[in-house]
Amino acid sequence: MSDPRLDTALPEWPVFVGVTIDAVNPQRIASYWADLLDVTIEEIHEEEIRLARQPHRGVGVAVQRVADPTPGKNRIHLDMLVRDVGQATARAVALGGRALDEHCRDGYSWRIVADPEGNQFCLVQPPVE
Repeated sequence: MSDPRLDTALPEWPVFVGVTIDAVNPQRIASYWADLLDVTIEEIHEEEIRLARQPHRGVGVAVQRVADPTPGKNRIHLDMLVRDVGQATARAVALGGRALDEHCRDGYSWRIVADPEGNQFCLVQPPVE
């Protein structure tokens, strides 16, 4: 079966199509991310749960089961644009996340947040024009 994300017009270099998040409890983490991104859970497999894509934007998100949590700080994280970093942070925390550091530079404001298993991501508010 062919992958619907691929077509014959692919360039010769890699194309970024998705993010997979490791989780000891994939159902909990998939539910967190589905609620945060306002999407539904699309597919549930024994070792992986896939979320529906956001309409007309974004990449695919999947959560895969791992035996043990990744120790230490993750070396790659997600940056997500938001209209209001304070409001988006409050939502992420209300869903079970944890707010970490705040930063500001060149008109951008962002907050580092950890999901319920500690996977870090940034909520980024661009400069207001």
